[in-house]
Formats: sequence, structure tokens, C-alpha cells
Amino acid sequence: MTETRAARAAYRDDDLDDDLRWWAAANYLTVAQIYLQDNVLLREPLAVDHIKPRLLGHWGTSPGLSAIYTVLNRVIRETDSDWLYITGPGHGGPALVANVYLEGTYSEIYPHVSRDADGLRRLCRQFSTPGGIPSHVSVQTPGSIHEGGELGYALVHAAGAAYDHPELIVACVVGDGEAETGPLSGSWKIPAFLNAARDGAVLPILHLNGAKIASPTVLGRSTDEEVSDYLGGQGWTPIFVEGDDPRQVFADLKAAIDQSHSVIRDIQAAARADGPTPNTKWPAVVMRTPKGWTGPHEVDGQLIEGTHWAHQVPLSGVRENPEHLAILEKWLKTYRPDEIFDEAGRVVGSITALAPDGDRRMGSTPYANGGRLLTPLKLPPVEKYALDVDKPGATLHETTRVLGEYMRDIYVENSADGGGSFRLFCPDETASNRLAAVFEASDRCWQLPTTEHDDNLSASGRVMEVLSEHLCQGWLEGYLLSGRHGLFATYEAFAMVSASMVIQHTKWMQHAAQLSWREPVASLNILLTSTCWRNDHNGFSHQGPGLIDAVLPLAPDVVRVWLPPDSNSLLSIAEHCFRSRDHVNLLVVDKQPHLQYLSLEEASEQAAAGASIWPWAGTEGDSVDDPDIVLVGAGDVPTQEILAAAQIMREWVPYLRVRVVNVMDLMVLLPQNDHPHGMSDDDFIDLFTEAGHVIFAFHGYPRAVHQLLHGRPDADRFHVRGFSEQGTTTTPFDMVVLNKMSRYHLVIEALRRSRRVPERSEDLVEHCRRQLARHHDYVRENFEDLPEIRDWTWS
Repeated sequence: MTETRAARAAYRDDDLDDDLRWWAAANYLTVAQIYLQDNVLLREPLAVDHIKPRLLGHWGTSPGLSAIYTVLNRVIRETDSDWLYITGPGHGGPALVANVYLEGTYSEIYPHVSRDADGLRRLCRQFSTPGGIPSHVSVQTPGSIHEGGELGYALVHAAGAAYDHPELIVACVVGDGEAETGPLSGSWKIPAFLNAARDGAVLPILHLNGAKIASPTVLGRSTDEEVSDYLGGQGWTPIFVEGDDPRQVFADLKAAIDQSHSVIRDIQAAARADGPTPNTKWPAVVMRTPKGWTGPHEVDGQLIEGTHWAHQVPLSGVRENPEHLAILEKWLKTYRPDEIFDEAGRVVGSITALAPDGDRRMGSTPYANGGRLLTPLKLPPVEKYALDVDKPGATLHETTRVLGEYMRDIYVENSADGGGSFRLFCPDETASNRLAAVFEASDRCWQLPTTEHDDNLSASGRVMEVLSEHLCQGWLEGYLLSGRHGLFATYEAFAMVSASMVIQHTKWMQHAAQLSWREPVASLNILLTSTCWRNDHNGFSHQGPGLIDAVLPLAPDVVRVWLPPDSNSLLSIAEHCFRSRDHVNLLVVDKQPHLQYLSLEEASEQAAAGASIWPWAGTEGDSVDDPDIVLVGAGDVPTQEILAAAQIMREWVPYLRVRVVNVMDLMVLLPQNDHPHGMSDDDFIDLFTEAGHVIFAFHGYPRAVHQLLHGRPDADRFHVRGFSEQGTTTTPFDMVVLNKMSRYHLVIEALRRSRRVPERSEDLVEHCRRQLARHHDYVRENFEDLPEIRDWTWS
């Protein structure tokens, strides 16, 4: 396609002069944060003692970020519109802090960083220093919902924030280094999912400064025509702005954003009058400016400005090299600090007056502090969806199907006024994961052409399906952080694709909890289904419970891992998770038919406890003595195998005292000192005894349970069986056999560890070994499990 050039706007000379002064002030504060610990107003000659001993931060991207912020301020004031600023180049943290300080938001939130000489000194001293703030656009930065430390997620967070916020425009700066990542490359598909009638808009600003930390960037070295063709094929109409003369670039950038704003409002007006139009082309800005713009052009004969050498700290030896110190002082003075600050060190009124008013300021927008916009999710009573369980372990049901029915009515309850505050995000697996009931209330979201053969596809849909775990989770994160609710459902093994995103979001929530001004937001709820034990039809690549291990070491105040054994447990836990705030909830449960054990009342009681004895499954009766062996199940398949093992032992050695325990909330295994939901030592002993051996069948890797039990009394007495990386395309029972977690393996281990050696134990062990041999031969001959395994129920 042919690229569009920004038409020069009617930028009045005095307005342009004012904006260039704001930009100079932002650049000065950015450099000062990176370098200075004292003399921050440069009221005396710069000396070594004024320089921080450790120089951290990134200059290269910062002047471009500040230029965009400056122009957006003017557009906001002229149009009285709501904008959220997301910056992919998160290392530009000092630039964003500088701009939020100039607009006044920073000092309102952090009064000790006041708008005078003392506050300015604190602003500089806190940057990238112990006890201060990070170098990124972190959770401590007002106006931010995206740290940008791990590159790739800027556009997905921007889209998530725009969904169901019809008046919001999200300006999303994409660095050309970030543009090389897989998630960002996939994120350009936003136009296929953004409904102009009900959603806000995303304005990508692809900032091509030509280099990353040590080498050129692909798009930076691509021609405008190549970049235009690439973006055009994804649904965007790019507008190009480029140059190194500030007056020219600012004028062109203002024209480009004005033009983009006008096109966005025209698209939205048409869609809100007549419905969305397929293949809508949204505007995008491509801005080429030098890396490290306005910084040192050359140092020691090495070109800096416009090269990768400007990426971080262009003058790194200022404490040792007097010539570098002199260059730094000259650099700072090019911004004319004497014209930026008055005698008291306050930014002069002619600059601060350029900020928008109140919550229109991008540092103060409630869209970046989503708890301010959050309304409680309307949840129908879960009793409506509960299964009748006359007796435990007698009937089969696809466990996740009830959750689909529950979410169907959540859609209905929360869109009665035509709006929406809840969405399900899933990589093309909603029906596969037995959640298809949601399609009775909402179609899949799709803004491209449709055909008569499509299934549940429409522009008005709010079920978000795209074959990318990164996009699904990133959209949900942006949706939550801007004040909405939702759930991300995915195959368990492929949740590892976006595992790092879970970690980053958990870190964000961990630090957000320490900031009183950050209002609580809805929890990130992740449903892992098609699990390792029941993906037997797909094979080894689809079998892996690794996300549990990834989240267990993270912030205990944030992370919860839930292992509901049946449908009613899932309902109770899901209700809790949808009501919760500031958590990351991992719900791990399979979609295939499973035995059902608990009434809703029992499930709710046991979910609240986290772990409970199932007296109907054991044989200890009313004995006051400790049981001879404790059998524990955590997860649906492990619970079934534990129960089958208990039943075998009841039949063969009924006089052995066996206790059966089920664990739903994995975090209760931790000591109270390590997790707010951890069990006390007394409660732990009441469940698992003080010295008896425990056979533990676990959904995931055995090491995870051993990690949680560290510090408990005689933790070595716990013998954990779980997924041990043995898998293939095989029968369901063969999966547990391969991983030595079958009922027969559990019985053999229980007899070996029991406090008493019962009569017939040797016969029972031999029986179990014969059954394993029978199974081995039968499945290879008949391609299905033994009838007594396939049709097993609790009796």
C-alpha cells in the first residue's frame, strides 16, 4: 500500500514554542534522574560529588517518548478526550516519571516529591537507587498499566484496556526493538477484534529510532514502503513522521495525531450509528527520530546520537573523566534549566499550564488505576448450576461444563444495559474445553467478513478467541487493569507459552498491593484444562503441568493454586475467584467426564478449608489412634486413583486403618509464616498426623509438593507420586501407569509405608503387579483400558 505522510498542521508558533519548552523540561528531568544526586538545578558548577555512583537508566528512547507525551497533552486539551499512554520501551521510565511530575500528578500521589527544589532533588535521588523506584515504567509510575520490562506486550495490554471502554483512546508506543518479539508481532491483529461501536480505540505509535541495545532493528532498517505494506496487511493505515529538527517533527507529529484522532472518531461515529464495518482500517503513526535525540552527538570520536551507543547511558565515565563531566554539564544546559525552574526550584507556570486538567492528565487517568472504575461482577447464584450428588463417586460428568453454564449467565447478568464488563479469553478452544454454553449468550468476537458456514461469530461477540496464548492473556491483563473482569482458559501444557506473562503480572500485583493509591482490581483467573492426565489422545507435547511450578515461588499474597476434584468444587472455587481482588488464581481441572463426589455445600466448605478428610473413603472409623497410612489426592485424576487405591485396600485389608484426604487449595500445605492461607502446625498434624507416612497423589510434578512441605514435621514421610514426564498418545489409565501414579502403584507404596504390615499384604502386592501386567498387554491388544478400570466407580 502507499504510505501516508503527515500533513503539516496549523501549529501556531507560540503553541509550538510552548510545547518545545515542556519537552526541554522533560528531557532535562530525564537526564537529571539518570545522572544527578545533587545540584539538580545546576545552580553551581557540576562536580563529581553531584553524580550518582551507579549510573542506571536508558536515555536512547526517552526523548521520543517525551515528544509523544507532549503532543498528546495538547491534543487532549484541544479535544477534551480521554487518553491512556502505554509505552512498550519500558526502559524509558525516567521520561514518563518526568512528564507525570511536570503535570503535577506525581507530587499529588507522592507529596514528599514536592514541586520545588527539595522535591526535585528527591525525584532525582530516588531513580534507580536503593529504596527508590525502578528504571522502568513500573507499577509505582502513575498512569502506567504496563511496565515494559519484558518486551512484547504493549499492544496486547493496549487492546485489553480499550475493550468495553468506548470513549478511551490508548496511545501505545511500540519500540522497534520490541517490534521484533513474537507477542508484539502477533499483536498487530487488533483490528480483527476491536469493535468500534462499543470499544475504545488503540493508536499504535511505532517509534523507529533504528537500534536496540547493540545492533540495528529490522523495522528501523526497513523502507517506509515495506513498513507500510506490513502494517497495512494487518489492518492499519500508517501515517509517517520523521526527521531530527524538533520544530518540523513536532509539527508533523501533531498533524499525524490530529488526523488519527479525527479518523478514529469518524470510524466510531459510523459504527455507533450503523454498526461496525468489516475490514476497518485504523490509523497508526510511524515516527522515525534519532535514538538519543538532543543528547551528546559524539563522544571521544564515537558517534552517539542516532546509534545504538545512545541506548543506555551515553556518558558512563563522568565520575572518572573530567571531559565527560564537562560534556554532561553542557548537555544539561542545552535545555536551559534557568528558564524551566524559578528561584524556588518550581517548574514555571507557563510550562505546567500546558498539562490537561484533572483526570484528563495521562498520569491521573482512572483507566490506568482500574480499581477506580471497577464495579463488582454480578454473579448468579451457583446453586443454579450445581450437580446433584446422591453418593460420592457414582456418576460421571464433564467437570468444566458447569463453568461454561455459569459464565453464560455471567455474560447475561453483566450486559443487560448493552455494555459489558466480563469476557472469556481462550485460544480457539472454548468448545473443546466444554465451555460452549457461553455461546448461548455471546458469540465469538470477529470484525472481519463472515460466511454462512461460520459458527457463533459476530462483530458484537465478547468471547475472545485467537490462537495465541500471549494475546489472550495480555488482552485479559489490560482488561483487568483498566477495571473489568474475566477469565483466561487454555490447554494446560500450552499455558507455558505465556508463563512469563503470569510471572510479570504477579510481580505487578505484588508491588501494587504496597501502594495505597492503587485501587484493587479484579483477579487474573486462569483455567488450565485439557490437562496432562487427560490429554492422552494428543500425545506427549500436550502433556505438562509446568505452570504450577512457575507460580508456586511467587508472591504468597497474590498467588493461589486450586485443584477442584469435581464440578461442584469448581463452581464454588470459580465464584470465589470471580469475587476476589488483586490475586492470580490458577484453577486446574480437566474437561473430560470425571466422577463427582461432593454436594455444593460440601464442596464450598472444603474449598474454604483447603484440605479435608473424606471420612466416607477411609477405614479408620472412630478410632482415636492415628491411622496406619494416609492417602492424599490433589487434583481430579489423582483423587480418583487415591480413592480406587483406598477401595482396593478396603477389600483386601479392611482392618488396616486408612485415612483419605483431599487437597483443593495447594497453598494450605505451606506453613502459616510462608502464606496467608497456610495451615497451622496443629491443623496440619490433625490432617496428616505427626509421624505417620503419607502417600500423596498429585496433579503436577512431585517436586512441587516437596517444596511446599519443607519445614513441616518430618517432611520426608510424604511420598509423592505425580507427573514424571512420561507420556504419549495412549489410554487414560496408561498415563497414570506410565507415571507410576496408578491405584496399583499407590497400593504397593502404601503397604510398604504402613505402620503395620497387614495380613495378605504380600498377596495384595502380587495382585497389583498382576493387574499392571494385565493392563500392559490389554491396552496394546484392545486400544482401550480394562473394563474394571474404564467402568470403575466408588462403592
